[in-house]
Amino acid sequence: MPSIGPWELILILVIALIIFGPGKLPEVGKALGRGFREFRSATKEVVDQVNAEATKEEETPPKKES
Repeated sequence: MPSIGPWELILILVIALIIFGPGKLPEVGKALGRGFREFRSATKEVVDQVNAEATKEEETPPKKES
């Protein structure tokens, strides 16, 4: 997967500056950062729950059928 190079990053920043203006750009960046942080936190919680369930299932012995 190709990564974003310096020229692409500069182009994205220039477009964002044109769209939002210099006054709103810090607010937009803060909101995006907060949203990304919340998304990462929620994703980590889901992964932890899945791992806990998988560990719990591995530890409980299977029931014997008679």
